[in-house]
Amino acid sequence: MKLKGKPNRKQAEFFASTARFTAYGGARGGGKSWALRRKLIALCLRWPGIRCLIIRRTLSELRQNHVLPLQREIGREVPYSAGERVFRFRNGSTIWLGYLACDADTLRYQGQEYDIIAVDEATQITEYQFATLKGCLRGIGDYPRRMYLTCNPGGVGHSWVKRLFIDRAFRDDEDPDDYRFIQALVTDNDVIMKNDPGYVEMLKSLPDTLKSAWLDGKWDLFEGQFFSEFRRGIHTSPPKEIPVGRPFAAFDYGFDRFALLLLAEVDGQLVVYREYCESGLTLTAAAEKLVSVISDDIRRGCAFDYAVCSPDLWNRRQDSGLSGFEIMSKVPGVPPLKRADDRRIPGWRAVRELLANNNDGRPGIVIYDNCRELINCMGALLFDPSSPEDASGTPHEVTHAPEALRYAVMSRGRNISCTVSHLAGSGIIGF
Repeated sequence: MKLKGKPNRKQAEFFASTARFTAYGGARGGGKSWALRRKLIALCLRWPGIRCLIIRRTLSELRQNHVLPLQREIGREVPYSAGERVFRFRNGSTIWLGYLACDADTLRYQGQEYDIIAVDEATQITEYQFATLKGCLRGIGDYPRRMYLTCNPGGVGHSWVKRLFIDRAFRDDEDPDDYRFIQALVTDNDVIMKNDPGYVEMLKSLPDTLKSAWLDGKWDLFEGQFFSEFRRGIHTSPPKEIPVGRPFAAFDYGFDRFALLLLAEVDGQLVVYREYCESGLTLTAAAEKLVSVISDDIRRGCAFDYAVCSPDLWNRRQDSGLSGFEIMSKVPGVPPLKRADDRRIPGWRAVRELLANNNDGRPGIVIYDNCRELINCMGALLFDPSSPEDASGTPHEVTHAPEALRYAVMSRGRNISCTVSHLAGSGIIGF
């Protein structure tokens, strides 16, 4: 089979990658879709009998971006079954084509097995959908299973793609060696630069957030980002100082995610100096984790003023007749639980005010670098399309830590001031 087209330097690097999960792109016009198709064609020719899957968000996108181009590129030699949405090679290899418009669409792939899975525009799918596809990466052959992703900043999947491939903030069950990111900009695409130089000028004329994402491939700013004011390096800092005195805690509780922040007011700034985030905790277990996390600070002489949390913890549960507040308060060592002011829009406005520079030119909120989840979520939180002043509730996994921060900020009228001790000779403690 003779195929037209020659890969550019970045596409060739993508073709050569042997990582279990390879993400390619980061900006518009980098030749991502072509590279993805060509990679799968090469693998199908090299490994007889392998099963490949290409995923896009919608059926129409799938048809326009892959079905029709594949028919033009290999259709004469590799017949396509429109009913099954599959290209069948003579050596037994297949390229199946599917879509994931919503979480319910994952049901079509559960129990399926593929040697290669390619996700085009991965930031358009959720982390749950991605996890479902990972579970399909299996088979009985000798070929090592691979997943290839293309991506641009922004979209519902921005946070998990950025976490894995840009920030490389891995969880305990994720092997860093499995993940590789290959940055590709429009300037790397020789075809576009030669045949459509006006495309670059169009990207340069976009609003700053879109230009930053689509032209420069930057992941900290994108269209739809709720906290466009948030900047790493300005609102983040190495944990240089240890707040002591009367810090406080803020948390958002859900069985799906318990997001706990420890905060203190230091020299006129609200400092988030530690976090703890975990899924699958009961109310009692969450309270015990709270006590455990603050215990180091208590031993250093801190006296926690309170822990502010969502008002829904004061609702009585049908199973026990007790409220979450009552259940958590029974755990020894839990600081006074304070009902949060849960007015969403005023709360988000207050957070924005603190993110903006105060009178002496410093931001009102500083987050220590060890608070990875909060930092990642601050950059990934989206606008609610139906309420422009509110944050979106999806993707749900990025909402918990910012909600805890909102509770904290709305509680700042309380006595939360503290002093700072450098603890001579001790270095940074407890991080």
